[in-house]
Amino acid sequence: MLRVSGVLKLAALVGVFLLVVFLAFQLLDINDFNLGGVMSRSLPANVDPTNPLRHRCGLSKDCPPGHLAFKMTSGAASVVGPRICLEDKPLMSSVKNNVGRGVNIALANGKTGEVIRTAFFDTWAGDVAPLIKFLKEIEDGTIVMMASFDDPATKLNDEARKLISELGSTAVSSLAFRDSWIFVGGKGIKTKSPFEQHMRNSADTNKFEGWPDVLEMEGCLPQRED
Repeated sequence: MLRVSGVLKLAALVGVFLLVVFLAFQLLDINDFNLGGVMSRSLPANVDPTNPLRHRCGLSKDCPPGHLAFKMTSGAASVVGPRICLEDKPLMSSVKNNVGRGVNIALANGKTGEVIRTAFFDTWAGDVAPLIKFLKEIEDGTIVMMASFDDPATKLNDEARKLISELGSTAVSSLAFRDSWIFVGGKGIKTKSPFEQHMRNSADTNKFEGWPDVLEMEGCLPQRED
């Protein structure tokens, strides 16, 4: 019995250690944590555990040639900001200290994936004019990635919604107070973007008190050829 008890205690300690390491990686916004990697460093050298290949931005599978990998999440209530990754480069996050309440936007070159600019606009208590100016200055061929944090919609007027819809969004026309929303489109896009998620703020379905659940989306964006 003493031997069994000792084994159980050891297993419990290992489990707690792995949990602490996992949480530390999450808080530091490190995307390449995997349990197999920790286990491989904990096991003897002659043990060869299966270690799955990590894909760009932590996608479940790699993108085909001629495509840019992306992954993003909306903000969590008014507590944790959104995260945007493109081609394995974290563009926006709370750790980078470049996100804020409202609509968070990352612009990237549609051919190379290089970041052009990031910004956030307070659409709860701010002025919508800077957002409209920002949207009008986006050049053709630019990838536009948007994520909500807290409230993305209160100050959006018809002009702002129209400019975002011209980037390929369909949900922006009905985006409302404290909705969760993530979107990837482009300046000069000819069709509606397939990369968009929208979850309404509803007391019946909200995961957090006053806010809906976090949204997460990943995919592969065709690179601009010209």
